[in-house]
Amino acid sequence: MTSTAALQLDSVTLTYPDGDGRLTALDAVDLAVPAGTLTAVVGPSGSGKSSLLAVAATLVTPDGGRVVVDGTETGALSAAEKAALRRERIGIVFQQPNLLASLSCAEQLQVMAHLSGRGDRQVRARALELLDAVGLAGQAGRRPHQLSGGQRQRVNIARALMNDPAVLLVDEPTSALDHERGAAVLDLLVTLTRERGTATVLVTHDRTHLDRMDRTVVMTDGRLTEAGLRAA
Repeated sequence: MTSTAALQLDSVTLTYPDGDGRLTALDAVDLAVPAGTLTAVVGPSGSGKSSLLAVAATLVTPDGGRVVVDGTETGALSAAEKAALRRERIGIVFQQPNLLASLSCAEQLQVMAHLSGRGDRQVRARALELLDAVGLAGQAGRRPHQLSGGQRQRVNIARALMNDPAVLLVDEPTSALDHERGAAVLDLLVTLTRERGTATVLVTHDRTHLDRMDRTVVMTDGRLTEAGLRAA
């Protein structure tokens, strides 16, 4: 079956060892995320949200089902091929920014390009363009300790976009931020998803701004259920 979604999960099941048995983290999960749309995943702790992101990011191989990223079915890929896919087609925004203390904002982004084998030509220009897109045009030379929590998270988002990914996976980006800064980060993710055409999956406990999302799904005991669609 050919999918028009940039990210497609079909009947994905994931289990972990649990004593003498297996614990089901994902139970026949189906999810399709078209380019340029943002899907929010909500649900209680331990429901499988992090497992969903890990499978979508090809960091964990599911027991069964199919994961397709930007037209590439990942099941038969080697570990090296999955790593290349992550570098080139998947952007990951972790819950904590984990910025390198010794690097400036611009250098945090430039490292991502170098990891993908891209040379210096135009890399800094790309980094500066993305910092401008996340509202940090004047902060390119600053290091993490000189930034607020919200600014560090914006660098985290810009870094994930450095290699122009087709899929953007975001894990609780507002958990360490106050309400105002958290709202600004969510607004930024919505804007960037539209402008950059990414298929974005956002795991969040913050239900305040779910009306901004194109789609919201609820994860409960490893199963996804539909929570609603944003009005057109």
